[in-house]
Amino acid sequence: MGSGYEEIQHTADWALHVWAQDLTGLMQQAALGMNALMGVRLTPNGRLEHTFKVAAGDAESLLVAFLNAVVYEMELDSVGFDTFELKLDGLQLQARLEGAPLLELQKNIKAVTFHNLEIRSLDCGLETTIVFDV
Repeated sequence: MGSGYEEIQHTADWALHVWAQDLTGLMQQAALGMNALMGVRLTPNGRLEHTFKVAAGDAESLLVAFLNAVVYEMELDSVGFDTFELKLDGLQLQARLEGAPLLELQKNIKAVTFHNLEIRSLDCGLETTIVFDV
């Protein structure tokens, strides 16, 4: 199966189908897909690093907390991230992101939602559909 993401049609918001072999891979693909939906382009220089931790009571809440933290950092400092090093300890996530100042952001995401969010196990990994409030 591998990893990946694809945009799916959704009425008022954006939705993204994401799949990967494990939860950290699912989070990485979700962040990359979110970048693609927003039309993120980074400046070619001025690389930077940012770290944060998030914790939650279940995998879905952890995914939403992680993606909302990425959105928050993008808005706060006008930066984007293209590298996501994620380490899980139970339902606590330590994230180290690498990126650069934004060159272009075509459309903002207000928030990542819990709308019909369910991480499903497959024979070869995990999948979910994430809805974004735009």
